[in-house]
Amino acid sequence: MDPQLVLITFAIGLVAGAVGGLAGIGGSIIMLPALGLFLGYSSGAKDEHHKYMAAAMVVNVVVAFSSFVQHRRAGAVRGRMVLAIAPAMMVAIVLGVEVSDRFDGSVAKMGLILFLFAFCVYTLLTTVRQLPDHTEEDERGGVPLLVGIGALTGVLAGFLGIGGGIVMVPLLAVLGRVPLRLAIAASAAVMCLSAPIGAVRKLSTLSKHVVDGVPLAWQDAMVLALPMGLGAVIGAMIGARLTHRLKLTYLRLAIAVVLAAAGARMAGWA
Repeated sequence: MDPQLVLITFAIGLVAGAVGGLAGIGGSIIMLPALGLFLGYSSGAKDEHHKYMAAAMVVNVVVAFSSFVQHRRAGAVRGRMVLAIAPAMMVAIVLGVEVSDRFDGSVAKMGLILFLFAFCVYTLLTTVRQLPDHTEEDERGGVPLLVGIGALTGVLAGFLGIGGGIVMVPLLAVLGRVPLRLAIAASAAVMCLSAPIGAVRKLSTLSKHVVDGVPLAWQDAMVLALPMGLGAVIGAMIGARLTHRLKLTYLRLAIAVVLAAAGARMAGWA
């Protein structure tokens, strides 16, 4: 294994874990742009992006489980909510992977770029006008809404190679009026079930994509995922310790600016 590659991917995971822990966002939205910018693409099809997606989805499993353990200890996981969301998301994430595999990497890459910009706009809007933190008495929608949220989140997670929390939490908070603490806990619990399914499916379909005349293999993604996963675990612990010492509003704005710049760079605009 190339020591330089190990160092780069470990550093990406470290930053992704720390930022995710601090700002409450998923690691993939950091890992995927970083992998694209630091490791690059060798052709116009950019099929390496499928490898990056698979690696990030593997790391999401570790991150989701670590987060779930913390939320369960705090008593924030609601079983009924998880049971309503999880089946739809587990099916939909496979569907999302299948759809993404019908296109070369440039399509998934552009989808990520658009998602980055959407996230940045959302961050700016919610910073200017903070989302209300509802109480349990404010909740609405019931099982049909939760199933719909799980399905939409799963499709986007599978197509983009993300964990899905960055989609699910706002939907639960805005549409379902679920208290943020419970929405975040539910997201982590659901991803413990959906993330392994999405990761395994993505790894199993990598051979559909060819880079420099050679089909990708699951081992190619795992070479990136292992050091990234280790870095993400360490980074998450660092982020947890710094959570109450930094101005998170300013941090979220800084992350949004950096991700917007990364999206522009990936799109070739900068």
